[in-house]
Amino acid sequence: MHVHVVGNACVDTMFRVGRFPAAGETLNASSYADGLGGKGANQAVAAARTGAAVTFWTALGKDRAGAWIRASLDRELFDLEVSEFDLPSDRSTIVIEAGGENFIVSGVACSEAFDPIAQTALARRIAFGDILVCQGNLRGTAINACLRTAQEIGARTVLNASPIDAAALPDFGLAQVLVVNQSEAKALTGQGDMAAAADALAAKGAGTVVITLGAEGCLVLGPDQGSPLRLPAPRVEALDTSGAGDVFCGCLAGGFARGMSVTSALKFALAAAAIAVTRPGTLISCPSASEMAALIYETELS
Repeated sequence: MHVHVVGNACVDTMFRVGRFPAAGETLNASSYADGLGGKGANQAVAAARTGAAVTFWTALGKDRAGAWIRASLDRELFDLEVSEFDLPSDRSTIVIEAGGENFIVSGVACSEAFDPIAQTALARRIAFGDILVCQGNLRGTAINACLRTAQEIGARTVLNASPIDAAALPDFGLAQVLVVNQSEAKALTGQGDMAAAADALAAKGAGTVVITLGAEGCLVLGPDQGSPLRLPAPRVEALDTSGAGDVFCGCLAGGFARGMSVTSALKFALAAAAIAVTRPGTLISCPSASEMAALIYETELS
Protein backbone atom coordinates (compact mmCIF):
# COMPACT_ATOMS: atom_id res chain seq x y z
CA MET A 1 0.00 0.00 0.00
CA HIS A 2 1.26 3.46 -0.94
CA VAL A 3 0.64 6.55 1.20
CA HIS A 4 -0.13 9.83 -0.57
CA VAL A 5 0.07 12.86 1.72
CA VAL A 6 -1.40 16.08 0.33
CA GLY A 7 -0.71 19.24 2.29
CA ASN A 8 1.46 22.20 3.13
CA ALA A 9 5.16 22.59 3.76
CA CYS A 10 6.53 25.71 5.39
CA VAL A 11 9.21 27.38 7.43
CA ASP A 12 8.41 27.13 11.13
CA THR A 13 9.71 29.91 13.38
CA MET A 14 9.53 28.74 16.99
CA PHE A 15 9.63 31.03 20.01
CA ARG A 16 9.96 29.58 23.52
CA VAL A 17 8.49 31.69 26.36
CA GLY A 18 7.84 31.17 30.06
CA ARG A 19 4.14 31.93 29.58
CA PHE A 20 1.84 33.14 26.85
CA PRO A 21 1.53 36.95 26.60
CA ALA A 22 -1.66 38.71 27.59
CA ALA A 23 -3.50 40.79 25.00
CA GLY A 24 -1.33 43.78 24.07
CA GLU A 25 1.68 42.47 26.00
CA THR A 26 5.18 42.02 24.54
CA LEU A 27 7.46 39.26 25.83
CA ASN A 28 11.04 38.33 25.01
CA ALA A 29 11.57 34.70 24.03
CA SER A 30 14.12 32.62 25.90
CA SER A 31 15.06 31.00 22.57
CA TYR A 32 13.95 30.93 18.94
CA ALA A 33 14.80 28.98 15.81
CA ASP A 34 13.68 28.27 12.25
CA GLY A 35 12.91 24.77 11.04
CA LEU A 36 11.08 22.74 8.41
CA GLY A 37 7.39 22.30 9.16
CA GLY A 38 3.86 22.34 7.87
CA LYS A 39 1.26 19.75 8.77
CA GLY A 40 1.58 18.03 5.41
CA ALA A 41 5.37 17.86 5.53
CA ASN A 42 5.40 16.66 9.13
CA GLN A 43 2.88 13.92 8.43
CA ALA A 44 4.62 12.79 5.23
CA VAL A 45 7.99 12.48 6.96
CA ALA A 46 6.47 10.65 9.93
CA ALA A 47 4.75 8.20 7.58
CA ALA A 48 7.96 7.66 5.60
CA ARG A 49 9.94 6.94 8.76
CA THR A 50 7.56 4.07 9.53
CA GLY A 51 8.92 2.37 6.42
CA ALA A 52 5.87 3.08 4.27
CA ALA A 53 6.20 4.12 0.63
CA VAL A 54 5.17 7.79 0.65
CA THR A 55 4.56 10.47 -1.96
CA PHE A 56 4.18 14.01 -0.68
CA TRP A 57 2.21 16.49 -2.82
CA THR A 58 2.73 20.12 -1.83
CA ALA A 59 3.02 23.73 -3.06
CA LEU A 60 5.90 26.17 -2.62
CA GLY A 61 6.72 29.69 -3.68
CA LYS A 62 9.47 30.53 -6.15
CA ASP A 63 11.54 32.13 -3.41
CA ARG A 64 14.50 31.42 -1.15
CA ALA A 65 12.27 29.87 1.50
CA GLY A 66 10.74 27.55 -1.09
CA ALA A 67 14.17 26.39 -2.27
CA TRP A 68 15.22 25.71 1.33
CA ILE A 69 12.02 23.78 2.07
CA ARG A 70 12.43 21.66 -1.07
CA ALA A 71 16.07 20.84 -0.26
CA SER A 72 15.09 19.88 3.29
CA LEU A 73 12.27 17.62 2.08
CA ASP A 74 14.54 15.98 -0.50
CA ARG A 75 16.70 14.74 2.38
CA GLU A 76 13.69 13.04 3.99
CA LEU A 77 11.48 11.82 1.15
CA PHE A 78 12.17 9.73 -1.96
CA ASP A 79 9.07 10.89 -3.83
CA LEU A 80 8.32 14.61 -3.63
CA GLU A 81 5.84 16.32 -5.97
CA VAL A 82 6.02 20.14 -5.77
CA SER A 83 3.79 22.69 -7.51
CA GLU A 84 5.44 26.12 -7.67
CA PHE A 85 3.63 29.45 -7.51
CA ASP A 86 4.64 33.12 -7.83
CA LEU A 87 3.66 33.57 -4.19
CA PRO A 88 5.53 33.68 -0.88
CA SER A 89 6.15 30.22 0.54
CA ASP A 90 4.04 29.33 3.56
CA ARG A 91 5.30 30.20 7.04
CA SER A 92 4.21 29.45 10.60
CA THR A 93 5.01 31.16 13.89
CA ILE A 94 4.87 28.79 16.86
CA VAL A 95 4.91 30.09 20.42
CA ILE A 96 5.63 27.47 23.10
CA GLU A 97 5.22 28.05 26.84
CA ALA A 98 7.10 26.37 29.69
CA GLY A 99 4.56 23.56 30.06
CA GLY A 100 4.92 22.57 26.40
CA GLU A 101 1.58 23.95 25.18
CA ASN A 102 1.61 26.09 22.05
CA PHE A 103 -0.30 28.31 19.68
CA ILE A 104 0.40 28.62 15.97
CA VAL A 105 -0.31 31.32 13.37
CA SER A 106 0.35 30.54 9.70
CA GLY A 107 0.62 32.33 6.37
CA VAL A 108 -0.76 29.97 3.72
CA ALA A 109 -0.73 31.71 0.31
CA CYS A 110 0.64 28.66 -1.52
CA SER A 111 -1.67 26.22 0.23
CA GLU A 112 -4.70 28.31 -0.67
CA ALA A 113 -3.64 28.36 -4.34
CA PHE A 114 -3.00 24.60 -4.45
CA ASP A 115 -5.55 22.34 -6.17
CA PRO A 116 -3.87 18.92 -6.44
CA ILE A 117 -6.50 17.21 -8.58
CA ALA A 118 -6.57 20.04 -11.14
CA GLN A 119 -2.86 20.90 -11.08
CA THR A 120 -0.99 17.61 -10.57
CA ALA A 121 -0.95 13.93 -11.54
CA LEU A 122 -2.36 12.88 -8.16
CA ALA A 123 -5.54 11.39 -9.64
CA ARG A 124 -3.46 9.22 -12.00
CA ARG A 125 -1.04 8.11 -9.29
CA ILE A 126 -3.52 6.98 -6.63
CA ALA A 127 -4.32 3.27 -6.90
CA PHE A 128 -6.87 0.94 -5.35
CA GLY A 129 -5.87 0.14 -1.77
CA ASP A 130 -3.61 3.19 -1.37
CA ILE A 131 -3.98 5.63 1.51
CA LEU A 132 -4.65 9.35 1.01
CA VAL A 133 -3.95 11.75 3.88
CA CYS A 134 -5.24 15.35 3.83
CA GLN A 135 -5.28 18.15 6.41
CA GLY A 136 -7.26 21.37 6.64
CA ASN A 137 -4.62 23.67 5.15
CA LEU A 138 -5.95 23.62 1.59
CA ARG A 139 -9.24 25.12 0.45
CA GLY A 140 -12.25 22.99 1.31
CA THR A 141 -13.11 22.42 -2.35
CA ALA A 142 -9.58 21.19 -3.09
CA ILE A 143 -9.64 18.83 -0.10
CA ASN A 144 -13.02 17.46 -1.16
CA ALA A 145 -11.78 16.85 -4.69
CA CYS A 146 -8.80 14.87 -3.37
CA LEU A 147 -10.91 12.80 -0.97
CA ARG A 148 -13.65 12.14 -3.53
CA THR A 149 -11.19 11.06 -6.21
CA ALA A 150 -9.38 8.72 -3.82
CA GLN A 151 -12.64 7.25 -2.59
CA GLU A 152 -13.87 6.62 -6.15
CA ILE A 153 -10.61 4.83 -6.97
CA GLY A 154 -10.88 2.66 -3.86
CA ALA A 155 -8.18 4.25 -1.73
CA ARG A 156 -8.52 4.71 2.02
CA THR A 157 -9.09 8.35 2.98
CA VAL A 158 -7.70 9.92 6.16
CA LEU A 159 -8.64 13.52 6.98
CA ASN A 160 -6.97 15.48 9.76
CA ALA A 161 -9.44 18.37 9.92
CA SER A 162 -6.92 20.91 11.19
CA PRO A 163 -6.79 23.84 10.94
CA ILE A 164 -10.53 24.49 10.78
CA ASP A 165 -12.06 26.95 8.32
CA ALA A 166 -15.64 27.13 9.57
CA ALA A 167 -16.73 28.88 6.37
CA ALA A 168 -15.51 26.07 4.10
CA LEU A 169 -15.39 22.76 5.94
CA PRO A 170 -14.47 19.60 4.03
CA ASP A 171 -17.15 16.96 3.53
CA PHE A 172 -16.63 14.58 6.45
CA GLY A 173 -18.63 11.96 4.58
CA LEU A 174 -15.61 11.57 2.27
CA ALA A 175 -13.32 10.67 5.20
CA GLN A 176 -13.06 7.00 6.09
CA VAL A 177 -10.95 8.10 9.06
CA LEU A 178 -11.40 11.56 10.60
CA VAL A 179 -8.80 12.81 13.11
CA VAL A 180 -9.30 15.93 15.25
CA ASN A 181 -8.08 17.12 18.63
CA GLN A 182 -10.26 18.14 21.57
CA SER A 183 -10.53 21.82 20.72
CA GLU A 184 -11.34 21.03 17.09
CA ALA A 185 -13.94 18.45 18.11
CA LYS A 186 -15.63 21.01 20.35
CA ALA A 187 -15.51 23.71 17.66
CA LEU A 188 -17.01 21.37 15.07
CA THR A 189 -19.79 19.97 17.25
CA GLY A 190 -20.38 22.38 20.14
CA GLN A 191 -19.93 19.41 22.49
CA GLY A 192 -17.61 19.68 25.48
CA ASP A 193 -17.94 15.97 26.22
CA MET A 194 -15.65 14.13 23.82
CA ALA A 195 -17.77 10.97 23.64
CA ALA A 196 -20.73 13.10 22.58
CA ALA A 197 -18.48 14.97 20.13
CA ALA A 198 -17.41 11.67 18.56
CA ASP A 199 -21.05 10.68 18.11
CA ALA A 200 -21.79 14.06 16.52
CA LEU A 201 -18.87 13.77 14.09
CA ALA A 202 -19.96 10.27 13.12
CA ALA A 203 -23.42 11.69 12.46
CA LYS A 204 -21.80 14.15 10.01
CA GLY A 205 -20.76 11.18 7.89
CA ALA A 206 -17.21 10.34 9.00
CA GLY A 207 -16.41 6.62 8.97
CA THR A 208 -14.08 6.13 11.93
CA VAL A 209 -13.76 9.14 14.24
CA VAL A 210 -10.54 9.67 16.22
CA ILE A 211 -10.30 12.45 18.80
CA THR A 212 -6.84 12.97 20.26
CA LEU A 213 -6.79 13.83 23.96
CA GLY A 214 -3.19 14.94 24.51
CA ALA A 215 -1.63 13.17 27.48
CA GLU A 216 -4.84 11.15 27.95
CA GLY A 217 -4.50 9.32 24.63
CA CYS A 218 -7.39 9.24 22.18
CA LEU A 219 -11.00 8.25 21.64
CA VAL A 220 -11.98 6.13 18.64
CA LEU A 221 -15.49 5.49 17.37
CA GLY A 222 -15.82 3.08 14.46
CA PRO A 223 -18.94 2.42 12.39
CA ASP A 224 -19.51 -0.90 14.20
CA GLN A 225 -18.97 0.43 17.74
CA GLY A 226 -21.82 1.30 20.05
CA SER A 227 -19.71 3.77 22.02
CA PRO A 228 -16.24 5.34 21.75
CA LEU A 229 -13.20 3.39 22.96
CA ARG A 230 -10.54 5.25 24.93
CA LEU A 231 -6.91 4.30 24.26
CA PRO A 232 -4.33 5.58 26.78
CA ALA A 233 -1.08 7.30 25.83
CA PRO A 234 2.29 6.38 27.36
CA ARG A 235 3.11 8.55 30.37
CA VAL A 236 5.88 11.03 29.61
CA GLU A 237 6.94 14.52 30.67
CA ALA A 238 6.01 16.83 27.81
CA LEU A 239 8.48 19.47 26.68
CA ASP A 240 6.82 20.63 23.43
CA THR A 241 3.51 19.39 22.02
CA SER A 242 3.66 21.35 18.74
CA GLY A 243 4.52 18.43 16.45
CA ALA A 244 2.73 15.62 18.24
CA GLY A 245 -0.53 15.66 16.31
CA ASP A 246 1.28 15.45 12.98
CA VAL A 247 3.47 12.57 14.16
CA PHE A 248 0.28 10.84 15.31
CA CYS A 249 -1.45 11.24 11.92
CA GLY A 250 1.60 10.27 9.89
CA CYS A 251 2.18 7.16 11.99
CA LEU A 252 -1.50 6.25 11.82
CA ALA A 253 -1.24 6.23 8.01
CA GLY A 254 2.05 4.36 8.19
CA GLY A 255 0.45 1.76 10.44
CA PHE A 256 -2.40 1.31 7.98
CA ALA A 257 0.14 0.86 5.16
CA ARG A 258 1.76 -1.94 7.17
CA GLY A 259 -1.60 -3.69 7.46
CA MET A 260 -2.29 -2.82 11.10
CA SER A 261 -5.85 -2.75 12.41
CA VAL A 262 -7.29 0.62 13.43
CA THR A 263 -6.66 -0.11 17.12
CA SER A 264 -3.07 -1.28 16.56
CA ALA A 265 -2.29 1.68 14.30
CA LEU A 266 -3.67 4.06 16.93
CA LYS A 267 -1.57 2.47 19.70
CA PHE A 268 1.51 2.78 17.51
CA ALA A 269 0.67 6.42 16.69
CA LEU A 270 0.18 7.24 20.38
CA ALA A 271 3.56 5.74 21.26
CA ALA A 272 5.32 7.72 18.52
CA ALA A 273 3.60 10.97 19.54
CA ALA A 274 4.63 10.36 23.15
CA ILE A 275 8.27 10.36 22.05
CA ALA A 276 7.76 13.54 20.00
CA VAL A 277 6.43 15.59 22.93
CA THR A 278 9.60 14.96 24.95
CA ARG A 279 11.64 16.88 22.36
CA PRO A 280 11.64 20.47 21.12
CA GLY A 281 10.44 21.43 17.65
CA THR A 282 7.93 20.12 15.15
CA LEU A 283 9.52 17.93 12.48
CA ILE A 284 12.80 17.55 14.36
CA SER A 285 10.90 15.98 17.27
CA CYS A 286 9.62 13.12 15.09
CA PRO A 287 11.02 9.69 16.04
CA SER A 288 13.76 8.37 13.76
CA ALA A 289 13.30 5.42 11.42
CA SER A 290 15.06 3.13 13.91
CA GLU A 291 12.84 4.35 16.75
CA MET A 292 9.79 3.77 14.56
CA ALA A 293 10.95 0.23 13.78
CA ALA A 294 11.25 -0.53 17.50
CA LEU A 295 7.77 0.86 18.17
CA ILE A 296 6.30 -1.15 15.29
CA TYR A 297 7.91 -4.32 16.66
CA GLU A 298 6.47 -3.65 20.12
CA THR A 299 3.03 -2.90 18.67
CA GLU A 300 2.98 -6.04 16.56
CA LEU A 301 4.11 -8.15 19.53
CA SER A 302 1.25 -6.82 21.65
